[in-house]
Amino acid sequence: MRRAHFKDFLMFCILSLKYHYSVVVRSGFVTFVGRPNVGKSTLVNAICGVKISIVSNKPQTTRTRIRGVYHGEDTQVVFVDTPGIHKPVTHLGERVNATALESVTDVDVVCLLVDACKPFGRGDQWVADHIDISKAFVVVNKSDKATREQLLGQLQAVSVLNAAEYFPVSARTGDGVPQLLKALVSLMPEGPMYYPADMVTDTEDAQWVAELVREQLLAVLKDELPYSVATKVTEWEWPRVRCEIYVERESQKGMVIGKGGELLKSVGQAVRAQMPEGAFIELHVVVDKDWQQKPERLERLGY
Repeated sequence: MRRAHFKDFLMFCILSLKYHYSVVVRSGFVTFVGRPNVGKSTLVNAICGVKISIVSNKPQTTRTRIRGVYHGEDTQVVFVDTPGIHKPVTHLGERVNATALESVTDVDVVCLLVDACKPFGRGDQWVADHIDISKAFVVVNKSDKATREQLLGQLQAVSVLNAAEYFPVSARTGDGVPQLLKALVSLMPEGPMYYPADMVTDTEDAQWVAELVREQLLAVLKDELPYSVATKVTEWEWPRVRCEIYVERESQKGMVIGKGGELLKSVGQAVRAQMPEGAFIELHVVVDKDWQQKPERLERLGY
């Protein structure tokens, strides 16, 4: 390559890199925290426009930190979905609580979510006491399910927190979400694009499939069994995927498989419907006694 042409090419590369890393955009991180089942995952999904986190009507659905990326005009906001903070009775519960509390550090805004339909209680207050509430947003979610009196009462109850902002929203219907998003974007500092424009989450494919399996199990299992279930993809030879389902008792294994294997079959079909065409998923149930109480097992399962 001629020297003049090489210099031009080099300058083009430098300018391209400079634009990628230095283009003036608003970018930053927002963490959602709160008690279990207040709608954190549903709100992240609503803002990002795609399914980032699994959801169910059972508390403690989210067990790990999950990031969803919102791309706007000259804007990129990374939303951190966290496990619901609760009174732990297992090592797993302690781990997920720690994950949630660690997620409020080194972010630009923390949003405390509360349920519009349930009185503001000691658990909500405990979460509020563990964040810098004066700089936080309080988001009163599920406004679509609450009566007008419930919503006004909840907004009055949380007003004593002296938070930076208050927003009534419905993550399910989208009411109030644009206003919340606009306020959050306005607080993002100038910074780089942390993720490519076509990337909406950094969750690995294997972890996502394992979560989809657990989501379907949460939908069909009853009583306390869902909380004794963990899932992990152990083989990935596309299009074949093997996912192991861990339970704590031999009696639970039969409950997960179902009569004639029908329950497990229906779970596999529902998961495969959310995977790329041609995927084949194998589900295997494994008994791992008291896995929730074993730190080494929690590490292996990614908690």
